[in-house]
Amino acid sequence: MRRRDDFPGSSGGARLVARFLLVAVAVLYLALFLLLPLLTVFVQAFAKGIGPYLAALAEGDALAAMRMTLTVAAIAVPLNTVFGTCAAWAVTKYEFRGKGLLLTLIDLPFAVSPVIAGLIFVLVFGARGWFGGWLGEHDFKVIFALPGMVLATTFITFPFIARELIPLMQAQGRDDEEAALSLGAGGWRIFRVVTLPNVRWGMLYGILLCNARAMGEFGAVSVVSGHIRGETNTLPLHVEILYNEYNFVGAFATASLLAMLALVTLGLKALLESRHPELRAPPAGKAAARAARGTP
Repeated sequence: MRRRDDFPGSSGGARLVARFLLVAVAVLYLALFLLLPLLTVFVQAFAKGIGPYLAALAEGDALAAMRMTLTVAAIAVPLNTVFGTCAAWAVTKYEFRGKGLLLTLIDLPFAVSPVIAGLIFVLVFGARGWFGGWLGEHDFKVIFALPGMVLATTFITFPFIARELIPLMQAQGRDDEEAALSLGAGGWRIFRVVTLPNVRWGMLYGILLCNARAMGEFGAVSVVSGHIRGETNTLPLHVEILYNEYNFVGAFATASLLAMLALVTLGLKALLESRHPELRAPPAGKAAARAARGTP
């Protein structure tokens, strides 16, 4: 009987050498392109000690950038959660014309450069854009203000949750929902008691990725923000400004916050994957019975 680690056509010695070379190349690649830059960020951030590091983070413009980053993410991520859930529900539970077009549009931000996306919003909502005159007459700013930054971030990040939920809902099928419907449950109760518990871990997984991208987005936000210090700068934009001013400690100190966010996101992602490798759902039929009874 062939062992699982057998490689057809290779001797034992050749197999060991090939395995060693593959592992060595993978480790070297990760060290050069991932671990070394990450380590450099923290080394440069603490190059002059803990005092200058904390002072750079406590500086007024840095605090304003943190608040703006959190505000934009706090608006964009819930919007994308609602959109992603509704889009996944529509695509997987119903048949309708234009489903392929909807799936294509969901993937559009993956194909469009973030800078181009930001430029599109400038052309639409800018002072000389399609709606610029009307917005100016009503004294409502979109570009170079929070609304434009939220729009750009929402556009860039909206595929993440939908793309996590669609394969999960497709794999689960419609049996639970159809069983609940046959037992007399209404549409909202079916969604709340059957569908939502089945996809909650996939939704959380998508929210983590969406939030990390929203806080780290640079290109689209850079175009629509105006780089107004203390007002429209996010953390990535603040890093760029400090670096261009040769304030390396401040730039790397701010960058270390984004790096720590990435590490926390990866840790939570790995935890979800280890505990829910298949995003386990309740056994078929039980959720439908709960929906019909009206119990959680």
